[in-house]
Amino acid sequence: MITHIRMKNFKSWKDSGKIELAPLTGFFGTNSSGKSSLLQTLLLLKQTMRTDETLFFGDENSLVNLGSFSEVIHNRDQEESLQLEFGCKSSELFTVKVYGRKRDGFHEGYFPISIDNFTFNTVINQNDGKLQIVNLGYRFKSPHLPKVNREISPKVYKNLSEIIHVNWGDSWIIHIDSLNQQHRFTQKVKNCYGVPSSGDESLGQLSSALENLFDSIFFLGPTRAYPQHSYHWEGTHPENIGQLGDKAIDALLSSRVEQLTTSHEGADIPIEKRISAWLQDMELAYSFSLRRSSSSVRSTPQDDKNYEVRVQKSRDSAEVMIAAMGYGLSQFLPVLVYCYYAPEGSTLILEQPGMHLHPKVQSQLADLLIEVVTERNLQVLVESHSEHLLNRLQRRVAEEKIGADQTALYFCQNDKGVSTIDHLKMDEFGNIENWPPNFFGDEMGDLFAMTEAQMERQKRMED
Repeated sequence: MITHIRMKNFKSWKDSGKIELAPLTGFFGTNSSGKSSLLQTLLLLKQTMRTDETLFFGDENSLVNLGSFSEVIHNRDQEESLQLEFGCKSSELFTVKVYGRKRDGFHEGYFPISIDNFTFNTVINQNDGKLQIVNLGYRFKSPHLPKVNREISPKVYKNLSEIIHVNWGDSWIIHIDSLNQQHRFTQKVKNCYGVPSSGDESLGQLSSALENLFDSIFFLGPTRAYPQHSYHWEGTHPENIGQLGDKAIDALLSSRVEQLTTSHEGADIPIEKRISAWLQDMELAYSFSLRRSSSSVRSTPQDDKNYEVRVQKSRDSAEVMIAAMGYGLSQFLPVLVYCYYAPEGSTLILEQPGMHLHPKVQSQLADLLIEVVTERNLQVLVESHSEHLLNRLQRRVAEEKIGADQTALYFCQNDKGVSTIDHLKMDEFGNIENWPPNFFGDEMGDLFAMTEAQMERQKRMED
């Protein structure tokens, strides 16, 4: 789970400040207010970890394509440094060894401690057209920290600068400074910023935990693949359904073969069945089925690998291909699939999941997200413009379906090219104390204006 994010000099964010994330976190705000940029930092780090580059800004096949350093640095000021910070909580405890000297002055060396959360931060700039990692650090706390002196002798490694272990109050900081330009962001566990795991075991453990955490992040973008009349499946089992949701049907077929289930109200239910139930509850489809193509002509063995998605809108209507249905169903189906196909404990990033949906269904979307957060232990980070989703979430907090402490809501805005963010304070009754002006437009203003116009028009008609 990602517990907080912070960025400096990233796109429209001069300094986002520390943004606390909850199991269910919502980002709202006007267009181009910086909402997407907040989430893009997570995608940037995730896609970089699969490369040997300092930062991989992306291409047409990556999660996000940010161009280059000059395009993401705030105000295009290439003299500035990009700073990224992430709070990370692992699902399991792992051991980190810290270097120090006990207060008695006699025992010096590495001391093992168990942790499950840490903060990662890095500073990167561009020098002569090349990216350079200025420094990086891991910070963590533990109730089992050894009592050591603050004066710690740094460990020096060949062809590297310094690895410094610092005991700061009840926290430890492992800091790597003055890195050479050729050091890459991360190369799996064996090499973190050029630091061999054999040279410092704690860095290997932290690097592994960071990588595992970002491997469990999944992303679905705001625009999704068009529905097809048939889908070809080669029997693969995709790790994800793609940022366009184009592998959603592959994932459903895979889950059928693998007999994947989800826990709901104390029972284990096939995820395909749970998805069908949601479509029916939302009145998007009375029935939903996925089966081999009904085409009578199967000239090659490949034809047996073609599948159709058939939907019955109501009890009395005929079954049709999903491509013949309204656009909203096909665009929302990947959201449903990801909510149940992503492994339990994952972080799911959803941009505009309620696009093309009726307001009633946008409200029910909140119920879907609450279910997977509470029953599947997913962390969901959602960017949305939907007041219906937010209103339903407030109601469910008041009804104690989800705790206020399990949610975090933010409102972003952009003033003269600089983004700012406000934490919306929601109490246990679902009330938001600091509701921003014109949060979802000037609804009351429109109503008053309409009433005045009606009165004026009525007066003219009477005259």
